[in-house]
Amino acid sequence: MPRHVYTQDEIVAELQHVAGPVFARFARSSGVQTRHLALPRERYGPLNGFTETNDAFIEVALELGEQAITQACARAGVSPDRIDLIASTTVTGLAVPSLEARLAGRLGLKPDVKRLPLFGLGCVAGAAGVARLHDYLCAFPDHVAVLLSVELCSLTMQRQDHAPANLVASSLFGDGAAAVVMTGGQVANGEGPAVMASRSRLYPDTGDVMGWDIGSDGFRIVLSTGVVPIVERYLGEDVQGFLKDEGVEQVSVWVCHPGGPKVIDAIERALRLPPQALDHTRNSLRDKGNLSSASVLDVLSATMRDPPAPGEYGLMMAMGPGFCSELVLLRW
Repeated sequence: MPRHVYTQDEIVAELQHVAGPVFARFARSSGVQTRHLALPRERYGPLNGFTETNDAFIEVALELGEQAITQACARAGVSPDRIDLIASTTVTGLAVPSLEARLAGRLGLKPDVKRLPLFGLGCVAGAAGVARLHDYLCAFPDHVAVLLSVELCSLTMQRQDHAPANLVASSLFGDGAAAVVMTGGQVANGEGPAVMASRSRLYPDTGDVMGWDIGSDGFRIVLSTGVVPIVERYLGEDVQGFLKDEGVEQVSVWVCHPGGPKVIDAIERALRLPPQALDHTRNSLRDKGNLSSASVLDVLSATMRDPPAPGEYGLMMAMGPGFCSELVLLRW
């Protein structure tokens, strides 16, 4: 996480004179209590246009990305020079060469490492990235793969946009990075969950539900009220069908992206979950805000610190632009 951390009340005090009293109402009903920001709050005002903002994104993203991968590799007992594939995902800044290429020398990656930069998946990318790395490791079971997620949502804020979507986003999203080390079946060390299967779902006629309008001012949020109805209409059936096809009758832990309080409530209703089933999800939203693709990985980390019994199943899930969902079946 960035070292600059602020309470929601501090952020409201900083932005209320720009966004107006409506912003305070959104912020105080978001379920967020603290957020980490890429920059000290006094540096946001002087940023002049998309170029300066994106330069700040690259600087901070590389710092956090290096920390995340280094710490994940140390926890997994894997040296960075053993990585065969590295994927990076972000939807809050642009970098060419991409982040993982810029980090290769700093981390000591081998010269023939395979690279997979991902852009545009948004909040779903944490779960989708784990699923795609699993696909790769099924083909190369003696390989090591790493997923890096860096999302600096605060650098996308549009101070002149007082539309409800921007106010919601400014009250909800935070900054952070996460990395996942995954090993193929021939080199797995037995720690952490195994990925058993995954399923992707693209919903019809929902392309305008979530995304960015990208222009001279940078990233302008597209966020409709359609997310909750999509969850209520489709998610229960999707999850039930996936688990049935995989022969799983009971899920012990739910690793769910914290889209926002209304989305979390809708997931509980759709899957008929008891409130405590999504405690890690609510805690992540409360303490860090919505970190886009990094959020579900933060929830995964919390679940790994408090795992179910060996042999029990978990389900990772996230939704994002497309509009789409990704389901990943885990077994401890």
